[in-house]
Amino acid sequence: MSSLPRRVKSEAKALTSEDDELPSFLNSSSESEEEEEEWEPRSKIAKRPRLPKKNEAKTKKVAAPRSAVARKKVKKAAIKEEMDVSLPIPPAEVNRMQLLEPKEEDVGTKPKTLNQKPEVPKKMEINSFQGKKVKSLENDEEPSTSVPVVGNQVKHEKSEEDFAFDEPPFKKIKSTTCPEGKPVKNLGGNKVKEEFEMNWDIVQALSEITNVESWVCANLIRLFQEENTIPFIARYRKELINNLEADALREVQQTLEELRTVAKKTHTMIQKLKKEGKLSGCLLTALLNCRTLEELDHVSAPYKTGSKGTKAQRAKQLGLEPAALSLLQNPMELNLFSYIRPNTKGLSTIQEVEAGVQHILADIFAKDKDTLDFIRKLCQQRYICIQSALAKVSSKSGNEKDIDKFQLYHEFSCNIKNIQHHQILAINRGENLKILTVKVNIPDGVKNEFCWWCVNERWRPKQFLKPELMRILRNSVEDAYKRLIYPLLCREFRSKLTSDAEKESVMMFGRNLRQLLLTSPVRGRTLMGVDPGYKHGCKLAIISPTSQILHTDVVYLHSGQGFREAEKIKRLLLQYNCSTVVIGNGTACRETEAYFADLIMKKYFAPLDVVYCIVSEAGASIYSVSPEASKEMPDLDPNLRSAVSIARRVQDPLAELVKIEPKHIGVGMYQHDVSQTLLKATLDSVVEECVSFVGVDINICSEILLRHIAGLNANRAKNIIEWREKNGPFINREQLKEVKGLGPKSFQQCAGFIRFNQEYIKTFCSSKKAELGSHALLTKAGAQGKKKSKPTPCASRQPNPLDQTCIHPESYSIAMRFLSFIGGNANDIGKSDMQQKVNAVIQKEGLEGTAKKLNTTVHTLQLIIDGLTQPEGFDIRTDFDKPDFKRSIVCFEDLSVGTVLTGKVENATPFGVFVDIGVGKAGLIPVRNITEAKLSKVKKRRSLGLGPGERVEVKVLNVDIPRLRITLDLIRVL
Repeated sequence: MSSLPRRVKSEAKALTSEDDELPSFLNSSSESEEEEEEWEPRSKIAKRPRLPKKNEAKTKKVAAPRSAVARKKVKKAAIKEEMDVSLPIPPAEVNRMQLLEPKEEDVGTKPKTLNQKPEVPKKMEINSFQGKKVKSLENDEEPSTSVPVVGNQVKHEKSEEDFAFDEPPFKKIKSTTCPEGKPVKNLGGNKVKEEFEMNWDIVQALSEITNVESWVCANLIRLFQEENTIPFIARYRKELINNLEADALREVQQTLEELRTVAKKTHTMIQKLKKEGKLSGCLLTALLNCRTLEELDHVSAPYKTGSKGTKAQRAKQLGLEPAALSLLQNPMELNLFSYIRPNTKGLSTIQEVEAGVQHILADIFAKDKDTLDFIRKLCQQRYICIQSALAKVSSKSGNEKDIDKFQLYHEFSCNIKNIQHHQILAINRGENLKILTVKVNIPDGVKNEFCWWCVNERWRPKQFLKPELMRILRNSVEDAYKRLIYPLLCREFRSKLTSDAEKESVMMFGRNLRQLLLTSPVRGRTLMGVDPGYKHGCKLAIISPTSQILHTDVVYLHSGQGFREAEKIKRLLLQYNCSTVVIGNGTACRETEAYFADLIMKKYFAPLDVVYCIVSEAGASIYSVSPEASKEMPDLDPNLRSAVSIARRVQDPLAELVKIEPKHIGVGMYQHDVSQTLLKATLDSVVEECVSFVGVDINICSEILLRHIAGLNANRAKNIIEWREKNGPFINREQLKEVKGLGPKSFQQCAGFIRFNQEYIKTFCSSKKAELGSHALLTKAGAQGKKKSKPTPCASRQPNPLDQTCIHPESYSIAMRFLSFIGGNANDIGKSDMQQKVNAVIQKEGLEGTAKKLNTTVHTLQLIIDGLTQPEGFDIRTDFDKPDFKRSIVCFEDLSVGTVLTGKVENATPFGVFVDIGVGKAGLIPVRNITEAKLSKVKKRRSLGLGPGERVEVKVLNVDIPRLRITLDLIRVL
């Protein structure tokens, strides 16, 4: 058997050291216990719990891999029955897939998405399941993407079976108990087993935080543990995740990592305290109850090494703990005067003894779970507001320009339930720059009610209390609130608001990036890319419809030589029959645009009908000096490389933009203020999702593009290119298994996203066969006595028409059965005949009826139908917007209120959408002006937001010339 995937072999490095991951305002020391602590936002690039990199594992201890010799022996053996690492397969008698469902009261509810905020049931349970045998894969009668459940039982697969495509099966991963994976007979309750056990169930916690059903969360935990990628899960495991979109999956994955980080840090702290002999039963329970890093820090702060100790600890060292406990348990026998020691500091007077007892009681109250739960619940019912004001220091010495930027927040107050994400990020930035001071305001009513509840309910003494002892109790409660609980609540509120705002900022960046990457390519045009400039001239690059560089040049349009250079540009456009100019939006963009618009209006380029468009050049200069650019265009000056990049961004945006680090593309909000680790992980995941869903032609795509396919990385992409150069083009998906380093799991993840141009392969194979035929005739006589040579890959491999579709190889058997069911032929994929046959059968039988007959799921069948009926060369990007080509220009000064213009969305934020209307400065459509009625009904929308690249018709509402601000109203989406 082959060893586990590379990612599971290594010990996880995903979790950074304790102190690094806590934001600065959470690293509270003992001083925070002694006096009210001011919340301080962390530095711009503060670290957060790090998501695992592609090649890192979720900490699982596995057996060491077997020797290479043993692996080779197994590989040579013919393995007929293999273990399905992805999903169990239903037996023939089970006709429809049933998922593990939530409890009965949840069955009637609509599917929940992350955009909705439905109430989560108080107690979510994962139904236990029992194992049953399933039939072998070899009968080809079952689908591969279903998990049948009868009642609350999940079918058990045979341990020998493996769906790893003629490869040795993996070593078995010690799997967690999950409704989707390999079942375990005795579950011991409804919990998913985690490496670090806590007092809370990770499935229930995940469900409550993300508002995703518990059975979906349990399935996702299992899918992520088995190293499945988000694109693979979103496309090929829809029935297990209730059709969640990639954004929702990403949020669940990030939340899961955060919960695991808390669990790991908690257990590290427990081990440390146990070693130091500080661990008590109460402390252990308090630690295991922690769900967030803030709670963990609050509980563990007094015990950190190097701490001088809290007031409570110093009082305990003086021997006052029995007195404090006696006050609560047996006050009648308590005599505080017996604790006085005249010569001991802290015990010399009755006042010092009382203060010591008070500190111990306050510590007990502040660490109690029920007490903290009560105050948190109380705060949820009351008006808690966050306030910001201009800092006194900054108003005297600060930069006036910076201070004006935060004018909105000089006297700002807002309920924490209603505050917007961008407002939190703005306040935090102002506080970091020492321009603003920020505080959380909790009303006195909360304190009064909390103190009454503590004295009369939670901490009511068991016996009658003398007035002087009752005074100590009341003072202890007030001290606990003011010195310990109030600062904790402020830190928690600020931390939660900041965390949510950061996540929203990152998700918004991801959504904008996806829209930009999926901009529809402009095929079949020769393009001229222009990188504008003043002193060093405008760099030109003409590229062919296949992205080949035809010509590069430099022209000086803005130094008095404009007319002479126009002749050169006209000559180049006519020579290469190029009628589309792409101008970068950097320095001198407006002047260059005006120059070309003027020539076009004068019909200077006749007979060519030239049009131009403006494209973002963010990241082009960084890419032009990168090693990838040097390797791709070794003989080209870096300045000219940026012009090539600008032109290619219109021709094939996805292929060009993946070469640039996503954060340099610049379609986000406060991107420098958020966790860089989270930002990078999310953006890389979005790029992987886009490249995978669009698909790549394995025989012509670049190594850089291949790296971003689900299941592949830089090494595997390099090995694929090397294999292609050595052995010629790939004929079918099965050949991917011959590539070094591409194991069964990698193949499973990437196979569905890799395409094969059938015409190209047929041409290659026919020419190869002709060569082989002539070679065989020449060598027939001489080869009789020789040992037979191995057949060439082309001779032994045949093209598979299904390889040009989005259908996964694990579903090929169902696809072939479906083809025979409708009387179709695999060679007719994408033709109108196929569409007619499919429609006829589906109209007659219905989608569910057909799925039942084929013994598969509706989701799998729908995917097969899509794959068979989509025309050859189908590209999902055709539904997205193309660049906005223009022939004339409007100036900022020409704008007036009421002017109607068309423009292209440049960036989207929670407070509005920035639109490029061709005047050099983007206008803002405030979010209040974007309503459902104005949005296109045709496009499938995740939210009311517009994304980069969409063309809109707008009306000018206000023009602020001194501040260069344009306010727009949305008329409609074009």
